[in-house]
Amino acid sequence: MKKDIDIPKVEDVYVAIVNEYNDIYKTQDWNAYIINDKDVDLEMVLIVTSGYSEKKMTSIFRKKVDLLPKKSYAKIELMQEDLFTLNNQFKVTFFQDNKMFDRTYTFRKNTVNLQDLQELPLMEARGVLVK
Repeated sequence: MKKDIDIPKVEDVYVAIVNEYNDIYKTQDWNAYIINDKDVDLEMVLIVTSGYSEKKMTSIFRKKVDLLPKKSYAKIELMQEDLFTLNNQFKVTFFQDNKMFDRTYTFRKNTVNLQDLQELPLMEARGVLVK
């Protein structure tokens, strides 16, 4: 029975954590983004995030994006630097052409830092990316 279930592979959708300047508060903030580098729109994007280690676990955060247009991105959440000592997981589910896609993106502990910033697709920013 399991062999009959078609689970499509998620491609060209990424999660990034970006270090950017906040004009309102005059601070450097870390923000998580979802990036749609596909040539089609994504519908009903559901994102469930949490942080964990062997001894700690954060509360679960949920976000819904009704429509994420092609070649665009959306902010998921502001992230506190203390969270980077944990594994941070982003479970992303969305519909494309009436088919459901699902993928988990994980930022391993201590991998989000200023030394590992890279250019991000579609964004004029640098951040840490999980493809």
